[in-house]
Amino acid sequence: MRRHELSDVEWSRIEPLLGSRTGPRSKRGDRDFINAVVWRVKTGVQWRDLPERFGHWKTVYNRFHRWTKTGRWEAIFKALRLDVDELGSLADASVVRAHQDAAGGKGGSEAMLWGVLEEVFQRKFTPSLRREVSRSTSR
Repeated sequence: MRRHELSDVEWSRIEPLLGSRTGPRSKRGDRDFINAVVWRVKTGVQWRDLPERFGHWKTVYNRFHRWTKTGRWEAIFKALRLDVDELGSLADASVVRAHQDAAGGKGGSEAMLWGVLEEVFQRKFTPSLRREVSRSTSR
């Protein structure tokens, strides 16, 4: 087994979901085709850059497109999805980080903005009770 390809255990879960199919049989088989799609998704390359061991890229793309239109991928994903246990689910947010610029961006309500501005510009001293002495300009 090569990197980015299905293991025997993974294939044993997917193979029964493929069922019967219309059209001509593939020369390379379903496992090679799914390995090609998985390889492309995991590596992020364009279809044209598929390795030759998967066959001609256009053939793989056309089959992928047909499976998408007929809903085969959706059926496979629905069959393979895990059931979520609402009581036992755990969300770990310790790895969720905001970008350093996220703290000062636009947004929020204007009421909050005015509240902050009032606090910032609030007087920080007590005015003197002493009368201001006016200076006389006469000599």
